[in-house]
Amino acid sequence: MELTVWRTFVTVCRLGSLSAAATELHHTQSAVSRQIAGLERQLGVPLMERHARGVRPTPAGEVFRRHALATLREADRAVRAVQDARDGAFDRPLAVGATPSLAAGVVPEAVRGLLRQVGPVRWSLLPGLSAQLHGRVIAGDLDVAVVTDAPPGLPNDPQVERRLLTVDEMMVVLPVGHLQAGRGPVHIRALADEVWAEDNDGSAALLRRHATRAGVSARIDLAAADLHGKLALVATGHAIALIPGVLRYALRADVTAVPLVDPPTRGIHTLTPRHDAHPCTGALLDQLAVACAAVFPADAEHGPDAAGSPCAAPARHGGVTGSDDGDRPHD
Repeated sequence: MELTVWRTFVTVCRLGSLSAAATELHHTQSAVSRQIAGLERQLGVPLMERHARGVRPTPAGEVFRRHALATLREADRAVRAVQDARDGAFDRPLAVGATPSLAAGVVPEAVRGLLRQVGPVRWSLLPGLSAQLHGRVIAGDLDVAVVTDAPPGLPNDPQVERRLLTVDEMMVVLPVGHLQAGRGPVHIRALADEVWAEDNDGSAALLRRHATRAGVSARIDLAAADLHGKLALVATGHAIALIPGVLRYALRADVTAVPLVDPPTRGIHTLTPRHDAHPCTGALLDQLAVACAAVFPADAEHGPDAAGSPCAAPARHGGVTGSDDGDRPHD
């Protein structure tokens, strides 16, 4: 059996469509069909079945998919390991993932500190939601992911190592001309008549719970496609919004962030694979702690000492957290 055929099968399972898999793999649909049929002949059992919206694996196909996926991941790691041995460890790109709010400031600042400390390192940044980034770490696509425990939370997955960086307090973002702009912490009751905008279900759920505890309701009348769209609705005076506190130094000039009384919080975590760690993972985790301490000065005394030898150093941060409280946003 060729791994190319296994990769085709896994891609069809992921996309649920022969034509979509053919497009992604740059094959014809008939070539994909022939590969799947040949694999079924070799195994002597049907692996795919059709349904109204495409195809899905049979029970036997699902068993094979799990093993095939694990085999392909190990094959990819083997190729990377050989390339590292040929080119040297520092030639391996450092793949970093982050949620949109963390990719807007904390993570780039941490990478800048890393490059100052260790010198030139090829690296990439992939923004995404926490669940997506968790899957990318497991798949071996990311060396480090910086995520939040916002709804639906982070699973306790034995395949990844999870560390708590800091706790982020949520804030309300307002147009610069708003009556509450520039004032001290505002109570949610003072915003009871406002129209709110949200860009994801997790943040909307958090806002509703926070308002309910205060005995008011939050009118989430506007939906945005992403964080930038949400801020645009605020800047133009259509709504106000809940945002992570980590964004308060990276906002556009026509909005302002105001603290909330008894604010909702979320944990910011790093996810790393338990095996095949990048040589600079430990140094990056140190720099992430430094960057978080700069954004959250009250936590600075708890930050690690980032000095010393950079690469291949073990991480020295807090351990794996316990269960999620289900009361945190998702961006």
